[in-house]
Amino acid sequence: MYAITIREPGGPDVLEWTEVPDPVPGPGEVLLDVAASALNRADLLQRQGFYPPPPGASEILGMECSGTVAALGEGVTGWRVGDEVCALLAGGGYAEKVAVPAAQLLPLPDGVDLVTAAALPEVACTVWSNVVLHAGLRAGELLLVHGGAGGIGTHAIQVGKALGARVAVTAGSDERLARCAELGADITVNYREQDFVAEVGAADVVLDNMGAKYLDRNVDVLALGGRLVVIGLQGGVSGELNLGKLMAKLGSVSGTRLRSRPVDGPGSKGEIVAAVREGLWPLIAAGKVQPIVHDVVPMREAGAAHRALESGGDVFGKLLLKT
Repeated sequence: MYAITIREPGGPDVLEWTEVPDPVPGPGEVLLDVAASALNRADLLQRQGFYPPPPGASEILGMECSGTVAALGEGVTGWRVGDEVCALLAGGGYAEKVAVPAAQLLPLPDGVDLVTAAALPEVACTVWSNVVLHAGLRAGELLLVHGGAGGIGTHAIQVGKALGARVAVTAGSDERLARCAELGADITVNYREQDFVAEVGAADVVLDNMGAKYLDRNVDVLALGGRLVVIGLQGGVSGELNLGKLMAKLGSVSGTRLRSRPVDGPGSKGEIVAAVREGLWPLIAAGKVQPIVHDVVPMREAGAAHRALESGGDVFGKLLLKT
């Protein structure tokens, strides 16, 4: 098969479309013929040599994909050769074939085509596990989403609204904020020109991709009993936390990761995928949540797609790589 490989850590130009051995599904795994994969910011870090895959995972980029089941490993039940699916991966999505634990497969939601479905697994599992399962967002609460124009942000807006919450977002341009408002965002904040604490007031749940840079102000913006969930570190890894301020708000701060979780067991990727299928997939089938795709490009042009995402330009939603 062919896959995108990394010649050496570096910029987008180090990505190459190369012939590599076909993966073989192990016990409990399935082999997929990949239709499409999707870009995530973690891919950019891995390409630069800063975010290696978990032990035992494929060195090939790609943390989600869609495709067709080509073969079943020993012990797999509930899936058949020919099933069209999408999958959460620890790696390996930028390829013509990938082996994935069966527990991390999802059927295509009603109304979503095979290629577009590649935009869903990572954002769906990230948003549902953090906003719903972990932070417990409830109807009537206010959800603040940093990076509202990205893949996770565009998905989180829709999930929050579908659950009956109000949603505030930050983004870097008025045009991107206008599109967030079209998805349902109630409060939009241009972080280049406005202070989100002043504009938002008090948020019950904050979904943060910035880390250290926003830590103190995220605590400031929490409502009484508010929950701050850090899922990214684009603004640094180390910051000062005012515990007195946090305690006065009866608040909580937590950090989570998805990629390094085990396949099975409490808090695992398999458990999250099952919860997404039960709770989120019906919302997608009903049209209340939709995958937001900025563009679809040939997988062999992954370098150009990385360059577009890295530039911060006008990318809104997900960039997909089609085999």
